[in-house]
Amino acid sequence: MATQTSNLTFERSFSLPPARLWMLLTDPKMREAWGAPSEDAVLTMEISDLREGGFEIHHCGPKEAPEFTVETRWYKLNASEDACYTETLVIGGEKLFTSLVTYALVETASGTDLGIHVAITSFGDEDMTADIKEGWEGGLANLMKLAASQALPA
Repeated sequence: MATQTSNLTFERSFSLPPARLWMLLTDPKMREAWGAPSEDAVLTMEISDLREGGFEIHHCGPKEAPEFTVETRWYKLNASEDACYTETLVIGGEKLFTSLVTYALVETASGTDLGIHVAITSFGDEDMTADIKEGWEGGLANLMKLAASQALPA
């Protein structure tokens, strides 16, 4: 099996101050609220230890059978500014890919700009980039909706 590597970059602007966006990005319950890529999917936190060196496990996938296990390790948490973590996706005991995710939050006059970089290593012959991109795009659309509901009136 050949190892595949790729990179994804996402940029979004939010009408929230960095501290409020940070809470949406890192709080386990908030991540459950926006992390699943569609209404037919679910993300459920099993273990959450949000600290540098902390380890997390969540399950995701179709609501009726969330078959994916995601193991997360946090490496950097600089509240309201940036974060860095790895995620390894496991299905049926087989590791499909690991990604290194970096968040960068920049305060703006109207809220916060969020940049996300995802460096992916797929362990099998299949390049997982398209599936990972679809998951992130769906999750970020949910995050945008959640953030809009959290925004204070101007």
